[in-house]
Amino acid sequence: MITLRKSADRGHADYGWLDTHYTFSFADYYDPAHMGFRGLRVINEDIVAPGGGFPTHGHRDMEIVTYVLSGAIEHKDSLGSGEVLRPGELQRMSAGRGVQHSEFNPSRTDPLHLLQIWILPERSGTNPEYEQKPIPETERRNKLGLLATREPTGSALTIHADATIYGSLLDKDKTVTHELAPGRHAWLQLARGKVRLNGLELSAGDGASATAERKLEITALEPSEFLLFDLK
Repeated sequence: MITLRKSADRGHADYGWLDTHYTFSFADYYDPAHMGFRGLRVINEDIVAPGGGFPTHGHRDMEIVTYVLSGAIEHKDSLGSGEVLRPGELQRMSAGRGVQHSEFNPSRTDPLHLLQIWILPERSGTNPEYEQKPIPETERRNKLGLLATREPTGSALTIHADATIYGSLLDKDKTVTHELAPGRHAWLQLARGKVRLNGLELSAGDGASATAERKLEITALEPSEFLLFDLK
């Protein structure tokens, strides 16, 4: 079964420096019908104004993945990490027993557009960690590129959750497929473009859950970019 979550139905807030859409309940947006999906707790699509950002704040017991669509984000944390993340890179912070961090748009002229994702960890109270890696376009162009998994593998990030994240940049009329093992579920988040998922059409900002599906077939109706989550 495929269930569509339309972009226009998401929660929305505009704070001036931040224009954000919430796929699931977050901050002042509460919808008991959309508290997350399986271990996927948060997908926020943020547009941060030049110079804007999130001052130092804390997290614990959450796997936080950041995917930049345009612009750049400057990250600093209590682990001593200080990095700038741009399109073509992926960041993972395991909050574990507790970490403080800040995130800002370092540009004075260009907005920052990103997806921030929270996934529930398998265990609580672990040591906090930070990781950032490139995700080459060649590994995602017209294929499903492995971005993050709980088993250390090649260039993928390691997340401490029973979840696997794939990413793809699909040219028009190109198709990718993904087999779901018995008992597994999936969420597709479309960042750009328009695709058909098992016959259902999605536009930019839409998401869709898949339950009791053995195979997912994703065809680009126009050049498209998306993330696919394989979940317990």
